[in-house]
Amino acid sequence: MEQNSGQMQEVLPVSGMYENWFLDYASYVILERAVPAIEDGFKPVQRRILHSMKEMDDGRYNKVANIIGQTMQYHPHGDASISDAIVNLGQKDLLIDTQGNWGDIRTGDGAAAPRYIEARLSKFALDVVFNPQTTEWQASYDGRKKEPVTLPVKFPLLLAQGVEGIAVGLSTKILPHNFCELIRASIDLLKGREVELYPDFPTGGMVDVTNYQQGRKGGKVRVRARIEEVDSKTLAIRDIPYGTTTTGLIESIIKANDAGKIKIKKVVDNTAKDVEILIHLEPKTSPDITIGALYAFTDCEVSISPNACVIVGDKPQFLGVDDILKINTEQTLDLLRRELEIKRAELLEKQLYSSLEKIFIENRIYRDIEECTTWEDVILTIDKGISPYKPQFYREITREDIIALTEIKIKRISKYDAFKADELMRKLAEELAETEHHLAHLVEFAIDYFKNLLAKYGKGRERKTEIRTFDTITATKVAANNQKLYINRKEGFIGFGLKKDEDVEFISDCSDIDDIVVFLRSGVFKVVKIAEKVFVGKDILHAEVFNKDDERRTFNMLYLDGESGITYAKRFQIGGITRDKEYDLTKGTKGSKVLYFTSNPNGEAELITVTLTPGCKAKVKVFDYDFTDLAIKGRSAQGNILTRYPVKSVKLKMAGVSTLGGLDIYYDPVIGRLNTDKRGYLLGTFTGEDTILALYKDGTYEMTNYDLANRYEPNDVIKLYKLTKNTIVSAIYFDGENQNYYAKRFQIETTSLGKKFSFLSDHPKSKLLAASADEQVQVKIHYVKADKKEETAVYDLDMLAEVRGWKALGNRLPYAKIKSVEI
Repeated sequence: MEQNSGQMQEVLPVSGMYENWFLDYASYVILERAVPAIEDGFKPVQRRILHSMKEMDDGRYNKVANIIGQTMQYHPHGDASISDAIVNLGQKDLLIDTQGNWGDIRTGDGAAAPRYIEARLSKFALDVVFNPQTTEWQASYDGRKKEPVTLPVKFPLLLAQGVEGIAVGLSTKILPHNFCELIRASIDLLKGREVELYPDFPTGGMVDVTNYQQGRKGGKVRVRARIEEVDSKTLAIRDIPYGTTTTGLIESIIKANDAGKIKIKKVVDNTAKDVEILIHLEPKTSPDITIGALYAFTDCEVSISPNACVIVGDKPQFLGVDDILKINTEQTLDLLRRELEIKRAELLEKQLYSSLEKIFIENRIYRDIEECTTWEDVILTIDKGISPYKPQFYREITREDIIALTEIKIKRISKYDAFKADELMRKLAEELAETEHHLAHLVEFAIDYFKNLLAKYGKGRERKTEIRTFDTITATKVAANNQKLYINRKEGFIGFGLKKDEDVEFISDCSDIDDIVVFLRSGVFKVVKIAEKVFVGKDILHAEVFNKDDERRTFNMLYLDGESGITYAKRFQIGGITRDKEYDLTKGTKGSKVLYFTSNPNGEAELITVTLTPGCKAKVKVFDYDFTDLAIKGRSAQGNILTRYPVKSVKLKMAGVSTLGGLDIYYDPVIGRLNTDKRGYLLGTFTGEDTILALYKDGTYEMTNYDLANRYEPNDVIKLYKLTKNTIVSAIYFDGENQNYYAKRFQIETTSLGKKFSFLSDHPKSKLLAASADEQVQVKIHYVKADKKEETAVYDLDMLAEVRGWKALGNRLPYAKIKSVEI
């Protein structure tokens, strides 16, 4: 406090003012701009837009510019924010019926200027959003008008539309959910069942909701574009991930191509009514690996982190979508109850007035007032006339009720029809009884309300986004080989920038995100990140691209121990390592060195010839050694003693075969990938040139190798098999050309890998009913007889058709109509 002109004044520090003002500002942004209210799911600007549109509503379209002007009476901000908000609402295609160019969320094209586009409230909005009788009102910002505190929405609108907003110190991001699924979930909640909701995006695509966590903070969803393999040289994108645009997606693809992560020839955007982006591949580029690379390096896959923050009781709260749905469903129940109570009150009043009118006219009380000389006499005379009937009314008769009777016109009295009056009262009684019944059975009434919404507005709002489980794509496995690895053994450098140096040697193609494992003559090895030029140590023995997940790569080695002079043989696999750390494969003594070294992708064990020095005391100075006799151990194992005598040379005598046996390959039908982790079903044990046979629902088959990078679309695949010389494909199909059903069996005669062959006729109406490459196939055929009776027959397929060529028509089945076939 300080003395100033004899008065005491309070001194406020600047920090205190800043704290108070900032808190006020943060609260304003949170409550009045960025975060939606739980009651109706609207931010204030959206609520004011809809209220303004309701005020203007006459069934016809209004210029958006006019709607903006009307909204500015309630919204204390500029027209730009209102324009953006109304376009955002219109693009959600739920509350606003639009006309004109409103932009396209898929391509990122903006809407036309507000003066060129028009809008009106949709029938759905008029049905579920407004009811002035159940709306709580408040004064507008300038006090001239009234606006709703929240709108009485009888639907989980917040979850249907989704919302995104950034406030001060917090943000909200609620993903959109499917209209029909929300209604069914509300019905399930009313029936006491548990519900689980997953997002559904207007852009379609695929979503992995494994970590969705009901939209709570910390959850995550992965969204992918739908990519189809048109042919071996072309890919097509049909849907894009939510939050991206076709323009942005294409830019990310071009950027990844320029960076060498993928190899494409060109990208063509054919998007019109439907999304279609064609990607033309470079020659000899794998479509499967490219699809994986598109998901790994471009916006074909995006990760979205939801954060469901809403205003509950004037405070921001973090909830799950299940909590929001529960609150919205309970609110709908409460609003329906209030509407029924208002309707009941209105019906009781109508019933009361109709009864009063009937008594007033039929008992000719209106004649008794003819002799009254004062207004009070008139009121008392009418009151006296209706007194005997007062006990039948649900409330006391007031002076206002009597005054209303005096306002009945003579014309109405003269044409009064007692029968019609009784009929009206009967209908009012029935309607009142129905309303009372709904109030007594409110939950059933609410369920019927939701069912009616689903029947009335659910058509065309089916789920667009497919829920899938995605595989985890390792970037190094799908990155295009955009660099060449060179090595300078003498100087000890590796990298992709050594091409112009002297004494360099090309090792292999690689990508610029690969790790490289380097072995030195001293027996030391380490793993380093690829770069233009990396020093790893002089006298390099071997270098290659390192795959940490490769469990079959085996190294065979002979090394001399510098201290004892003994030569050891060892076979080892690398396992887990720390990048840039040196590991010693010998005993670590001074003078130790590697005498022989090979890297074997499938655990091969070769036969070598070892020659000892002429002057040594060994009786046998030349002998063969087979690595097959040596067990595979860890990299730190000492190894077995090969000889105690000095070694002059080691030469390869015979290439080895794998000692690891075949590779058990599994197919995971959920994500459409091969694996060795026992996910899905076992295809078999694969070695060498073994191949996979894939049968597809469109009546084609394909042979592929067993590369784990291969991709088989789960929705298209019937089943995968290991192809053998005894494999026979059995099928039942409808031939479109001659309108008959056939059974056929055939062996695979084609040899091309990665190419699909159709075993149906070329007619567009030909359709596969069932196919299998199992042994001893049995089929259950459900068919319709000539008298329209349905029957079922079971056959061994080898009894229906003999083995013929894959292009053969097969044997005709004696059925005019087959409803279904089960293997």
